[in-house]
Amino acid sequence: MGIQSMTQWLSASEQVAWRAWLDASRLLISELNRELMEAHGLSFADYEILVQLSENPERRMRMSELADRTFSSRSRLSHQIDRMEKAGFVQREACSIDARGLWAVLTPGGLAKIVEAAPDHVASVRKHLVDLLSAEDFAALGQSCRTVVQHLDSSGERSFAQE
Repeated sequence: MGIQSMTQWLSASEQVAWRAWLDASRLLISELNRELMEAHGLSFADYEILVQLSENPERRMRMSELADRTFSSRSRLSHQIDRMEKAGFVQREACSIDARGLWAVLTPGGLAKIVEAAPDHVASVRKHLVDLLSAEDFAALGQSCRTVVQHLDSSGERSFAQE
């Protein structure tokens, strides 16, 4: 029994849709990264960390939770936070409830940076995605993505605000 008989291959139209999604998602993130870097000296990964911290009521998160929320390995996040600490955007603090744990804390400089970058980033998201689609297509894209996230998020911790 070969691989051909065990696998339900994608149909031609499914293959086209799959590859279009891959290309679109890669190109979109690459363009958003380029624009953030040129305009604000932030990578897309930097921006996502600042978003997560700024949206937390205490403007801090455990490093392990931040890694999970940004889909980053602990090691990769640690290196990213090192660079962001040097830039004055975040700082690490010891976690009083877990001697081995650390908090990533948004600094006033980090808050100022995201306040500065957010309008340009939102304009880029609109230009390169939202405004290209009809309201119905964008809503369908959002629902499709939520379905995939709910399927893949083993923690079940990702929730989506009601529209």
